[in-house]
Amino acid sequence: MELGTLVMDEDKPKANQPPAQREAPAREHVSPEIAKAKEPKPAAERKRVRNLSEDKRFKLFSGTANPELARKIGVHIGVPVGEAKLQRFADGEVYFQLLENVRGVDVFVVQPTCYPVDQHLVELLVMIDALKRASAARITVVVPYYGYARQDRKDRPRVAISAKLIADLLTTAGSNRALFVDLHAAQIQGFFNIPVDHLFASPVLVSHFRELNLPNLIVVSPDAGGVERARFFAQKMVAPLAIVDKRRTDLNVAEVMHVVGDVSGKTCLIIDDIIDTAGTLVKTVDALYAAGARSVHACASHAVLSGPAIDRIANSRIEQVVVTDTIPLREAAQRLSKIKVLTISGLLGAAIESIHMETSVSTLFS
Repeated sequence: MELGTLVMDEDKPKANQPPAQREAPAREHVSPEIAKAKEPKPAAERKRVRNLSEDKRFKLFSGTANPELARKIGVHIGVPVGEAKLQRFADGEVYFQLLENVRGVDVFVVQPTCYPVDQHLVELLVMIDALKRASAARITVVVPYYGYARQDRKDRPRVAISAKLIADLLTTAGSNRALFVDLHAAQIQGFFNIPVDHLFASPVLVSHFRELNLPNLIVVSPDAGGVERARFFAQKMVAPLAIVDKRRTDLNVAEVMHVVGDVSGKTCLIIDDIIDTAGTLVKTVDALYAAGARSVHACASHAVLSGPAIDRIANSRIEQVVVTDTIPLREAAQRLSKIKVLTISGLLGAAIESIHMETSVSTLFS
């Protein structure tokens, strides 16, 4: 006897029956409500709807660079900063251990690469690696201040493009996304092979200066590279724009040539992204007063304030310098009444919520 497939009589199609009249296999009856529930949901309905404080798949961590900013972000979004142990061996090596389970969690790590830049950068890389090995579902690095951003091109022979190198390091360590504030050069976003969200501190700064209602205001860019940033600010403030022709002769050394625009009798507002040694700032202030300015104010996103910066600001004729808390102020700067700090924790918190909820970040600036 040959082996074959056993077919029951009732399952065989009848020879004389037309194909259209053959019985179809019995189907399970499904109610319309169940069928609708099984249909793929539209993208809008797939978004997370719970508050972050109730979402067990979301966590926020911080390095040692700016823990106060991370705490403020946590307060804004209703989530405490995650518990971790970050220590150093006697020779300076970083030791990092997560004290919470992050398996399958959407993790955000807040760590600006401010002074000491290399130390905080290595901390961030080690934290990313620990999160990746702990099976975090997604790791987003929140870097309010991106160190090495000024080295974004070969402006001299035989120099490194360090901004690209740092981008490669963050990606190789295991970052899945990156969130920055006021990059020195917007094209740095293209150095990353992961999604990048670029925030601007301008909404916070514009709101502050609108409240001051400075008379006869003119916005000033301290160099040609910052014209786009200053133009955006001027549009928001409904004010004219002036430009200072600056030539950089060496690292942290700049010479102001002349002012392009009429600043005579006006209140000048200098817009910049970084105040490092404040050499450019005080020379710009002097040039504006020499051109007939009535008073000079300044604002910047990142208060690096290294070297003689604080003394230079204290001894200059500038009225006030407004900065954000992307970088923690040095103790001496905190005692200087000319420097005012605005927090961007709300802006960063809103962006983090949007990224986690998969909604648009650009609406924060519309």
